[in-house]
Amino acid sequence: MKVTRAALPFLPLCERLLPSRMAGLPLALLKATALELAILAGHLLLYPSGITQERRTPVPALPTDGAAQLPTRAKPPVVLLHGFIDNRSVFVLLRRSLAQHGRQRIESLNYSPLTCDIRAAAELFGQHIEEVCERTGSPQVDVVGHSLGGLIARYYVQRLGGDTRVRTLVTLGTPHAGTRVMPVANAHPIVRQMRPGSPVLDELALPASDCRTHFVSFWSDLDHVMDPVETARIDHPDLRAENVRVTGIGHLALPVHPAVANGIREVLDTARPGEPAAEHTGGLTVA
Repeated sequence: MKVTRAALPFLPLCERLLPSRMAGLPLALLKATALELAILAGHLLLYPSGITQERRTPVPALPTDGAAQLPTRAKPPVVLLHGFIDNRSVFVLLRRSLAQHGRQRIESLNYSPLTCDIRAAAELFGQHIEEVCERTGSPQVDVVGHSLGGLIARYYVQRLGGDTRVRTLVTLGTPHAGTRVMPVANAHPIVRQMRPGSPVLDELALPASDCRTHFVSFWSDLDHVMDPVETARIDHPDLRAENVRVTGIGHLALPVHPAVANGIREVLDTARPGEPAAEHTGGLTVA
């Protein structure tokens, strides 16, 4: 089942894909590019702080005084997974936003920049999810993956049985159908796996009628890492997937922009632990 959420514009000039929009397109591209460069500069400064794995904070022990506890619906942990040649520092702002709105258990996972296989990375990711569930006592987690991170998480969910652990998977600028950008990067095996028609993407196109995870893909019309930009949509007949179109920002802005963070929080706060996530039909305002 596929649900498409119509996104409201980031810039008034980019309201709709109509001929009248063409006159404003260069200005929109200029603004989006300037924002991408500013985000890149800031991320380069933060990058060293995210090279090492984050320190795990112990989960508070349950009270032992015998006092009755009111039943609560604890929110599941959120696990953040970065993109290609990146690290957990890309999620500094998103993590802060989630924490400020009630998410007490947020964890980021670094995988090696030398990772050469999505399948192997997905297996390691699955081990990390099991460790998070065991340590927190939560049977399920929510996952947010940026770019390649979303593809690794999807492989775990769809092909390695991770749908029993991942309640909701949110992807940001993830090449679900493969991207053709930068052919010179084909020397790297994991880049080849992100090309249209790769064996990994063919596996993800196989039937998955029993998959229980709710998928939400945020994709941008100015994401130049996605070629074509629609490749960041999830279009699979068996998956419960929602595609959220974001207008006017680029690839690097997706895990940073506050309006996208608001959209992610809305998605994660909709479902209750152990229950399917509800489907949304409203819009997302990116401004």
